[in-house]
Amino acid sequence: MALDNQSIYFLHGLESSGNGTKGRFFAEHFPQIRRPDFHGSLALRLQQLESLCNGEREITFIGSSFGGLMATCFAEKNSDRVARLILFAPALNFAAYTPPKQPLNIPTFLIIGTDDDVTPMDPVLDLARKTFAQLTVWTSDDDHMLHKCFPLIDWEKLLDVTIKTNQQPLPPYCSSFSFKTGSTE
Repeated sequence: MALDNQSIYFLHGLESSGNGTKGRFFAEHFPQIRRPDFHGSLALRLQQLESLCNGEREITFIGSSFGGLMATCFAEKNSDRVARLILFAPALNFAAYTPPKQPLNIPTFLIIGTDDDVTPMDPVLDLARKTFAQLTVWTSDDDHMLHKCFPLIDWEKLLDVTIKTNQQPLPPYCSSFSFKTGSTE
């Protein structure tokens, strides 16, 4: 696996930490994934993230909820430094968020639950379509925490193979559909 050569960060949600359920999963199975803790407002968290990533390129962010919003905002200002985004129920419905004028041309995999009442699927997907030019969406019969779907994902394929072959490993309970911004389909 090529994880050793990648800069990969897991960005936790608003009221979680790098040692929450998802963070512990990454610590156990992929210890090379960095799992920093963030506190404060979105602006403060983005400052903390910029300090952590200072000078790094080809970054992959795995963002959960508010961490997905952080990853998106970082990518908007640093698109040349971000290789891809893996977003779990990203909080794009956060009141202060507006999509960029031009969609980001970064491979983005978005996973969201059909029963999510924190980041509801329809408004989040509408904002995601406006934000990302290379968007693949996976939906799951799950809630905001994505506890059913998350442990079933083939992380080795998602973190390694997708960057080389663009194959998207789907866990059971998930369906897939893609949006290409600007498409006439």
